[in-house]
Amino acid sequence: MIRTSRRSFSSNRTIFLSALVLVTLTASILSFIDSGERFLYNSISWETKIRSSAHIRRPNGISVLVTGAAGFIGTHVSLALKSRGDGVLGLDNFDNYYAPSLKKTRRALLDIHGVFIVDGDINDRRLLAVLFDTIAFTHVMHLAAQVGVQYAVENPYAYVHSNIASLVTLLERCKSADPQPAIVWASSGSVYGVNINNKVPFSESDRVDRPVSIYASTKRTGEEITLTYNRVYGLSITGLRFFTVYGPWGRPDMAYFSFIRNILLGKPITVYRAKNHTDLARDFIYIDDVVKGCVASLDTSGRSVGSGRLRNETAPYRIFNLGNASPVTVPTLVSILEENLRMKATTNVVEMSENGDDLFAQANISLAEKELGYKPTTDLETGLKEFVKWYLWYYGKPFVQNRNV
Repeated sequence: MIRTSRRSFSSNRTIFLSALVLVTLTASILSFIDSGERFLYNSISWETKIRSSAHIRRPNGISVLVTGAAGFIGTHVSLALKSRGDGVLGLDNFDNYYAPSLKKTRRALLDIHGVFIVDGDINDRRLLAVLFDTIAFTHVMHLAAQVGVQYAVENPYAYVHSNIASLVTLLERCKSADPQPAIVWASSGSVYGVNINNKVPFSESDRVDRPVSIYASTKRTGEEITLTYNRVYGLSITGLRFFTVYGPWGRPDMAYFSFIRNILLGKPITVYRAKNHTDLARDFIYIDDVVKGCVASLDTSGRSVGSGRLRNETAPYRIFNLGNASPVTVPTLVSILEENLRMKATTNVVEMSENGDDLFAQANISLAEKELGYKPTTDLETGLKEFVKWYLWYYGKPFVQNRNV
């Protein structure tokens, strides 16, 4: 962040106004030259940064464009790829769905490790063209999305823009790239929607035609769109149905994040349950385990084969659940947080609306186990302990009085 020092000016009005104009102009210019350099993406220094970031530093390595790189999962995946010597270039628009300051801190973390994030929107076709003309990406990890279930009620257009329009824009660029990259992208476990057959756990072959939120609908639409691009244009595409991902550097809009904040502040937390008084249960999956699934998806993606009549290969199209296969109720999660914080939560139990998320989620991960070697190893107690340590390090502990458990 650029800080402008305060100066004392002469009382002369003309000098003061001139200085004010100069400061305003300087701030305007500097706003263009942030670490993303959104408006200077044809400059030599900008090109040097993206080439260095995307440079492969290991034998048989890959060069990956990671969209949503300043996001929760995007940051962790970028770090994992970079640490093993792959080329990684990030792309993120730093929107304000939640505080951009956290994303900017993640960006600083990535910058320390040699990952450069371009500040821009995927729907900017000119920007994508420049990136693909500069770097011959072997893979794209598309994690950028408008997340959250409840927010879609007030702003559904954001989901169409970020989850559908941007996906099509990216696929259009990938289909015309030479070489065509293999694509791994973030779908969601929310696509399972209404469980009409009371069948658990959820499997990739289950029906997914009854979503219960706009967010889930856009993700399901994305699956149909990617299948079309796979069949028509020969793009290798893998969709990952993430379940409830948690851990350090997580998203502040997630329930577990707000729980710890309110417990520390001595404020009540809201716990939803079904109309029949059934506790909600989620398939919580720790971020490190999800990253392993993402990286394995890239490594086993196969290759895009292009379109045309001479094509004699079929590009892979795959969908995998990435969960923990061990659902835990929300009250149990709260109890674990209380134990780690040594503080008692004040709980308000609220009946869940029908416009919200599903009531129970459990992933069948047998396909990912077989095809990706995916095997989660972190239980909720261990994962939440790590999250609490990170939260207290990053945000600090407020001075409030509360009862010990």
